[in-house]
Amino acid sequence: MDLVPALEEPLKKVLGPPTAKVMAEHLGLHTVGDLLHHYPRRYEERGQLTHLADLPMDEHVTVVAMVADARLHTFASSKAPRGKGQRLEVTITDGSGRLQLVFFGNGVHKPHKELLPGTRAMFAGKVSVFNRRLQLAHPAYELLRGDSEETVETWAGALIPIYPATAKLESWKIGKAIQTVLPSVQEAVDPLPDTLREGRGLVALPEALLKIHRPHTKADIEDARSRLKWDEAFVLQVALARRRFADAQLPAVARRPGPDGLLTAFDARLPFTLTEGQQKVSKEIFDDLATEHPMHRLLQGEVGSGKTMVALRAMLAVVDAGGQAAMLAPTEVLAQQHHRSIVEMMGELAEGGMLGGAEQATKVVLLTGSMGAAARRQALLDLVTGEAGIVIGTHALIEDKVQFHDLGLVVVDEQHRFGVEQRDALRGKGKQPPHLLVMTATPIPRTVAMTVFGDLETSVLDQLPAGRSPIASHVVPAADKPHFLARTWERVREEVGNGHQAYVVCPRIGDEEDDPKKAGKRKSPEDEAEKRPPLAVLDVADHLAKGPLQGLKVEVLHGRMHPDDKDAVMRRFAAGETDVLVATTVIEVGVNVPNATAMVIMDADRFGVSQLHQLRGRVGRGSAAGLCLLVTEMPEAGPARQRLNAVAATLDGFELSRIDLEQRREGDVLGQAQSGARTSLRMLAVIEDEEIIAEAREEAAGLVAADPELEHLPGLRTALDALLDEEREQYLEKG
Repeated sequence: MDLVPALEEPLKKVLGPPTAKVMAEHLGLHTVGDLLHHYPRRYEERGQLTHLADLPMDEHVTVVAMVADARLHTFASSKAPRGKGQRLEVTITDGSGRLQLVFFGNGVHKPHKELLPGTRAMFAGKVSVFNRRLQLAHPAYELLRGDSEETVETWAGALIPIYPATAKLESWKIGKAIQTVLPSVQEAVDPLPDTLREGRGLVALPEALLKIHRPHTKADIEDARSRLKWDEAFVLQVALARRRFADAQLPAVARRPGPDGLLTAFDARLPFTLTEGQQKVSKEIFDDLATEHPMHRLLQGEVGSGKTMVALRAMLAVVDAGGQAAMLAPTEVLAQQHHRSIVEMMGELAEGGMLGGAEQATKVVLLTGSMGAAARRQALLDLVTGEAGIVIGTHALIEDKVQFHDLGLVVVDEQHRFGVEQRDALRGKGKQPPHLLVMTATPIPRTVAMTVFGDLETSVLDQLPAGRSPIASHVVPAADKPHFLARTWERVREEVGNGHQAYVVCPRIGDEEDDPKKAGKRKSPEDEAEKRPPLAVLDVADHLAKGPLQGLKVEVLHGRMHPDDKDAVMRRFAAGETDVLVATTVIEVGVNVPNATAMVIMDADRFGVSQLHQLRGRVGRGSAAGLCLLVTEMPEAGPARQRLNAVAATLDGFELSRIDLEQRREGDVLGQAQSGARTSLRMLAVIEDEEIIAEAREEAAGLVAADPELEHLPGLRTALDALLDEEREQYLEKG
């Protein structure tokens, strides 16, 4: 990277090894440039204090407050049996609430001298509860003294930046480190073209960095934020625009279906008409397939909107045109299910080369890791000879041994389950790059689609096919109202009594050792419910079979079962031989049993919003109404319950995905979607800044079309290099 040396300077040299080590390990900051882009999370005004009333439990916080009183107590303990133990209790206030600080032992002397009533200071520590009151034990603190030359007014009005900090490095220490490197901002190279910056009235980059770290007024912060958001949006969109531009230069074989081929025969045997949405999206896909550069399209559709039908018609079109199509599914259960349903939908059209097969028929083969050697050999042979027009499989499709006669289309189901390397490996199996259709049932807000999947064109299916039933969803507060839980099992019995089936979903399998790594990742303990391990499939199934659902046929399904056993369980459930299936989230995607009308999700608060929406989409797939019961022990007032109430209140996946995003940090969303590459978004909020992202995308497309190599914009090239460190560059290459 040809970054300006001053900003490339390692922090070790500037701040000394100990501080630099903590910054690298805990905050991922290595250079002066990294540190300058570690922006304040918020600002405190010295005259206006933090809301102590709103402190989050179990989080590391920084507060600015005034000491109201301080008392030193002595007590007897095992270490100080003669009543010589000392405890200093300091109460601080900010007008909105009070907070207790507590110091013990030898740690009381300094704060006892310094934290006198009336003193203002910044305090940092972890919020805990003692005797039902919030407290900080042994907080670090920094007194706020007005320098003698500062007038009281300027001191009280000054904006104190509060940085994302860690227990090892308080906000004010980060602030001091930033003051040390702040002079280097003058050397920051501006990535935005002058015309764009001036046209939008944005401040220059050095000025933005100064204003974000050392604002004099709130207007300074606004100026800096607007500018820094544009940088992030624009640099990312330029990276994606260059990807799209490069893809458009690749050659591909145009695939146009013949007039009386397989597709026409298939459409003729459909017992229903396609929805308007399905017709519109199919047309977009067929138009792409007819061009001589590869299609890169993202098809997002609500659970049950008929994406598989659209994908199947695209695959048939390619087979018609002499090519082969591969569908990549994330699990064996799903691959088998897709294979079954596609063969059923196609009937004799899927019996190519067999007696009774239709004249235009092709072969549809399944390829998974657990297949027997003979079946696998036959499948591989059918692919390499071109006998099989369609193959459905798991990542087994990607192995070196798998060769195609002429791969024309790759369909990836549930994109977020696949690493980019896997899609890339499959795309490499075509003689020329095949067309790519990526499907997801997780609705993605438009801005996230533009940011994460910005190199794909997007199609949306938002109508449900005729004959789908509405799903009623309710939250079951098991701790507050145990009789609601009893009623839940009665409802399941009623559904089974009416000839239907039910799912019960649990977060865990139940035969694993508790993983201490995972235990460390628990969210804030809203109450005792968080302290017990999540409910497990094996325990719940056992309890139900012996108790509330005694006499019903209950089976289990989870990811660690042998693939043949999984398939057998699914077949029995699909055939209606099992009344209740107790499962983990293996049923989350693609499982289609129209007779299953009820779903009970245990410990529903342990699942994300999108995941709950996905799971719920497994019921209500037939003509009978669906029912989804979200069981939780979380207290009514907590955020977990608000999340569940939101899921119960709407069936609109796009609305839920917005709620989900607002509640999680953007970084999680982008980080997960970008194959673990750290997110570059520090300032941009994907939901709120929709306008900036859309405008940046437009500007980027125009700029890349005019100057694909960015020869006239060295500053932008430098910023791209920094964004696309190698991992991300590969990610976009393979996307």
